[in-house]
Amino acid sequence: MSMTEAQVKEIQEDDKSIKVMEDFTDPEKLYQELIRSVARYHPSADISMIEKAYQVAYRAHEGQVRKSGEPYIIHPVCVAIILADLELDKESIVAGLLHDVVEDTDMTTEDLTRLFGEEVALLVDGVTKLGQLSYSADKVDEQAENLRKMFLAMAKDIRVILIKLADRLHNMRTLKYMRPEKQREKARETMDIYAPIAQRLGISKVKIELDDLALKYLEPEVYYDLVSQISDKKSVREKYVQSIVAEVRQHMENASIDADVQGRVKHFFSIYKKMVNQDKTLDQIYDLFAVRILVESVKDCYAALGVIHEMYKPIPGRFKDYIAMPKPNMYQSLHTTLIGPKGQPFEIQIRTYEMHRTAEYGIAAHWKYKESGGSDQQNMEGKDSAEAKLTWLRQILEWQRDMSDNREFMSLLKSDLDLFSESVYCFTPGGDVKTLPNGSNPIDFAYSIHSAVGNKMIGARVNGKLVPIDYVIKNGDRIEIITSQNSKGPSRDWLNIVKSTQAKNKINQWFKTEFKEGNIIKGKELIAQYCRMKGIQMAQVVRPEYQESVLRKYGFRDWESVMAAVGHGGLKEGQVVNKMVEEYEKARKKEVTDAKILESVSESKEQKIRIAKSRSGIVVKGIDDVAVRFSKCCNPVPGDEIVGFVTRGRGVTIHRTDCVNMLHLAESERERLIDAEWQGGAHRPGEKYTTEIKIYGNNRHGLLVDISKVLTEQNIDVKSMNARTSKQGTATITISFDISSVEELNKIIEKLRRIESILDIERSAS
Repeated sequence: MSMTEAQVKEIQEDDKSIKVMEDFTDPEKLYQELIRSVARYHPSADISMIEKAYQVAYRAHEGQVRKSGEPYIIHPVCVAIILADLELDKESIVAGLLHDVVEDTDMTTEDLTRLFGEEVALLVDGVTKLGQLSYSADKVDEQAENLRKMFLAMAKDIRVILIKLADRLHNMRTLKYMRPEKQREKARETMDIYAPIAQRLGISKVKIELDDLALKYLEPEVYYDLVSQISDKKSVREKYVQSIVAEVRQHMENASIDADVQGRVKHFFSIYKKMVNQDKTLDQIYDLFAVRILVESVKDCYAALGVIHEMYKPIPGRFKDYIAMPKPNMYQSLHTTLIGPKGQPFEIQIRTYEMHRTAEYGIAAHWKYKESGGSDQQNMEGKDSAEAKLTWLRQILEWQRDMSDNREFMSLLKSDLDLFSESVYCFTPGGDVKTLPNGSNPIDFAYSIHSAVGNKMIGARVNGKLVPIDYVIKNGDRIEIITSQNSKGPSRDWLNIVKSTQAKNKINQWFKTEFKEGNIIKGKELIAQYCRMKGIQMAQVVRPEYQESVLRKYGFRDWESVMAAVGHGGLKEGQVVNKMVEEYEKARKKEVTDAKILESVSESKEQKIRIAKSRSGIVVKGIDDVAVRFSKCCNPVPGDEIVGFVTRGRGVTIHRTDCVNMLHLAESERERLIDAEWQGGAHRPGEKYTTEIKIYGNNRHGLLVDISKVLTEQNIDVKSMNARTSKQGTATITISFDISSVEELNKIIEKLRRIESILDIERSAS
């Protein structure tokens, strides 16, 4: 460990952040730490399901290693420890242990459902699907579509993203083992997507560490320079902070306020942002630390504030009451910046213990570990309570329904996830609090009430006085919107002055809806005009089968939306037509290939094609330059009677003659059949072919073990094995494995038939 890394660890240890388990490489020791972590917040927890999940994950990942050289099981156990440190429920911890088994092993979602129940299986499935998404910044359409999927997964069960955040946090802790370009890619993804989501969910302890780790790999020189400078003055700063903490404790005691007073250095990324935003050096940033006061009640919060303001002089304009007006992510606290000893400014945060728990754990606080008895009702209450407060998530889901343009969705989303925009708090005439971005005006306020209010707005009163529509709202303003049924709707100029993504989205939606018919007509005209200019036959390329590729590429839901986008200038007509021409030419090429194959087949009907699998692929004798593949439905192997089928645009597929799909082929398709045979005999040494069999038998203890033993003795490479049992006790076991010929397969089947309880064995034919 270098000097700078040692300094980082020393500074981090001063902060009570999520447990870092870097020094553990023994899976069993890590697992015991997981159990201790659960016991800390739930001493009477039933850990049998967690124990079972650990054993299943251990066996599933056996033999797998990470980039660090450690056993792979280290990662899921560390993820589970992070979830336990967030005090999550049993199902989340189990899913954390199993989160990679579907993606990286032979286990299926059905296996997890059978072993752990549907709830755990759905959580793992959700995390698996999120793990398959990429967020490349230079692929806007792909990034937008994948983020849409992420937010939909969050809406189904917020625990999916909590597990994913824990997964990302541990991966960031071990990022040093990745290639430098991969480190930067993951760090950028973390800073742009995962840290903002952690912030929006109110999980500050995860957000802070993700930010610091991302900064470490994106700006390593800046990061280690900060670490060095903070470490150099650590003892002086600690002495100063502790003197303030001791003084505050004494005054709280004198005022009979039971309080826990703590001092802490602000995290690296927070300091870095202050330096960038204020264009200052570290020496010019004074509030590098904060003092936190935790009390029992809201009443004590305000009492403590009074004591503090008597002790130190508050800086005007630097007091914020997030208790009366909580942040959108549920954060509550009193913040005040004061002039401390020697004239040095510092911040004090005052909140209750419950508010502190919410600040640290955010949405995770609503999924605290519960015993299984009555957990369904408790879990629903936790979910309802948590999601009731996530208005921003509901807003994003509303955008997903309303918006077909991926680029616009990304623009609004990035603006909404901007962590560094301050909020302003104002009131409706009825006294309800509204939270808006700093710099908002009455138009933003109107659209935060309802689209109809914004669309019909003609003016506004603030604190009883008429104001211009671009008036900048201040904290505590009481706002009344004046509307008129005769209003012609919003002005396009409003888009230049509103601050909230919600207002921009709703104004844009109004224009798209109001003028959609005209935009569609204009879009069609532009498409036709472009085709005429380029000499393209419009009837040939503007067809449903080619339109689908445009919808996929540009993220639109229907063709009318594409035409409307072309009409209002959001999409160029050339982009649309050129994509359809590309698809048209692909289709024509396939048609020509099909015609050549069918012509060749009809000319040589008496000649069979001979099939052989070589090291370079599949060889066809009798037809030149044709792609040939073995069908997955019946998995033919040498020795089987086979037949070829000329597909549309994908060459020839080889099937067994008893394949169900071939036996039930439509009459019009039979002209595509071609005789085939294996070249050079049935068996070619060294070549392997995948096949699948179904075994039926009376279920008994040890049946799978006996089957596995036979396959092992025959040196068979098993690809997958799935088993299910009917209510009547009949077991159906489906096994996929590699063999060299049908003779070898028959030999294996014969040995399997000798096993006690086996009733029948058949090859999968479809």
